[in-house]
Amino acid sequence: MTGALRIPDGLTWLHGMPGGSEWLAELPGRLAACARRWSLRVGQPFGYAFASLAVPVDLPDGTRAVLKLQFPDAESEHEATALRRWSGDGAIRLLAHEPELRALLVERCLPGTPLHALPLDEALDAVVALLPRLWVPAGQPFMSLAEAAAGWTARLPITWERAGRPYERRLLDAALDLLTGLAGSQGEQVLVNQDLHAANVLRAEREPWLVIDPKPLVGEREFSVVPMVRGTELGHSRAAVRRRLDRLSAELGLDRERVRGWTIGQTMAWSIDGGRVFTDHIEVVRWLE
Repeated sequence: MTGALRIPDGLTWLHGMPGGSEWLAELPGRLAACARRWSLRVGQPFGYAFASLAVPVDLPDGTRAVLKLQFPDAESEHEATALRRWSGDGAIRLLAHEPELRALLVERCLPGTPLHALPLDEALDAVVALLPRLWVPAGQPFMSLAEAAAGWTARLPITWERAGRPYERRLLDAALDLLTGLAGSQGEQVLVNQDLHAANVLRAEREPWLVIDPKPLVGEREFSVVPMVRGTELGHSRAAVRRRLDRLSAELGLDRERVRGWTIGQTMAWSIDGGRVFTDHIEVVRWLE
C-alpha cells in the first residue's frame, strides 16, 4: 500500500463506542500483520464503511480479494462461519480467517456494482432468485432469532427513554408486542441474514449477484427479508416499502403479516443507536402500521 492508511469517514462514529478509539488506532498494525501473514499486496480501503475496514488486496498468485477487519461487535462475530456454511452458493467465498484479529480474506466481487443500481422490480427479481439458496439448516454457534428478539425487547425501552422519547409510545409498544409474539411462534429455523440490504448484494463474475457482509442468525424465513423491505437503497417511500413487502412475501411464499411484524419490530429496535436516532427507520414503521 502506498502512503498512509486512510480511515474511511464512515468509521469515525466508532470513537463514541467502547473500545472504538483503540480499535481504530490499531488498524494500521492489524492491516500490516495480515499483509505479512497472507503475503498480500494491499490497496487503499473502500470508501463505504460502517463497522469494518474493507481493503482490496491481491494474493501472491494474482487472485483479487478483499481483506476485511471487523470491529468486534456481536452481530458480525460469526460472519466467517456463515460464509463457510454457504460455501459460495449465493454468497462470497471465504478464503481465509484469522479470528484473533477479526480478519477475513474473502472473494472480491467484480465489477462490484450494488444491487440498488437496478430499478426496483429488477432488483427484487434478483433477490427472489438468490434468497432461497441462503436458507440452509443451521444451529450452533449462531445466535437464535428468538434470543436476539429478547435482547431487542429488553434494550429498546431503555434506549427510547435515553434518546428523549424520539417517537410516540404506541410505536414502541407495538414493536415490543410484535417481537414477543413472533419470537415464540416461528416456523422452520434456517440461516438468516439480518443485514441483507441492497448495498450488500454485489454484481460479480462467478455469479450474477453475491451477498456480502452477513450478520447471521438462526430463525424463520420471514425474518430474512426485513432488511430489504426496510432499506432505503431501493427507494424510501410508502409505495416502495410496501412494494417490497408485497412482492417478496408473495413470490418467496412467505407469510406477509409475519414479514410486516418482524420489519416493524426489528426496525424499531435498530432505530436508535447510542445518541443517534434514525428517522428513516421510524418512517418505515409508520408506513407499515
